[in-house]
Amino acid sequence: MDSLDESSPIAQQLASESKRRERLRGRRLPRPSNTRILTVANQKGGVGKTTTTVNIAAALASAGLQVLVVDIDPQGNASTALGVEHHAEVDSIYDVLINDLPLGDVVAPCPDVANLFCAPATIHLAGAEIELVSLVAREQRLRRALDVYAKQRESEGLPRLDYVFIDCPPSLGLLTVNAFCAANEVLIPIQCEYYALEGLSQLLKNIEMIQKHLNGDLVVSTILLTMYDGRTNLAAQVAADVREHFPQQVLTAVVPRSVRISEAPSYQQTVMTYDPSSTGALSYLEAAAELAER
Repeated sequence: MDSLDESSPIAQQLASESKRRERLRGRRLPRPSNTRILTVANQKGGVGKTTTTVNIAAALASAGLQVLVVDIDPQGNASTALGVEHHAEVDSIYDVLINDLPLGDVVAPCPDVANLFCAPATIHLAGAEIELVSLVAREQRLRRALDVYAKQRESEGLPRLDYVFIDCPPSLGLLTVNAFCAANEVLIPIQCEYYALEGLSQLLKNIEMIQKHLNGDLVVSTILLTMYDGRTNLAAQVAADVREHFPQQVLTAVVPRSVRISEAPSYQQTVMTYDPSSTGALSYLEAAAELAER
């Protein structure tokens, strides 16, 4: 019976996960020398941008690092997953971008994870694209807000932020341009499906334009393969293609399709707190550790 169990796919998967957990146990993640600001972007919807943002942020914060998530998607899904209020009456990132409210006035702590903070998005952001058009230095407003917030934390004796993750809407409008101008790195989640590479080429062209005209320090540092289904040849083929084109940027860790990852936001949690023992949580812990050690 034992030998039969050991040769079954489920037993092999459990053994593999056990080894992966053992490798992560007790691993200390290094603090970056400066605050790393990452924009999580892909103009294709449904590729796991928000899920990646909140779970990697939660994994890094759980390791003792100071992490801020800036939600600039009008849907406010990152704010929901982190359990932060974002109804229409709440001061949000909209007020920071349009009304010059200090970022420190809207940042709220995540109730489930220590060291994790969120600047929430409200439905007001839906009109921000139009309102930004007429404002002075419209592309740099988020960058300036983050600079002022960093100085405010320093003056109040608060620890320096180690990571800032900016969760973008699935479009390439002025909100996403603000995110690109504020960041020094881009993290691109790519769904392991046929259209993935097609959308990626358009995104990279836009990033090139930002680098040329608005933010010369921006680099595509990280690509994460999401919704990976190891049972299909297509997923393996897409993963191989992406790794061939971007050998330096693609993380070794891949995020599988997971019911637990999908369920967590409905409980206003990340998968890290909703089901820390799940395969999805393990995959995001691996991705966060790999990101931190780069």
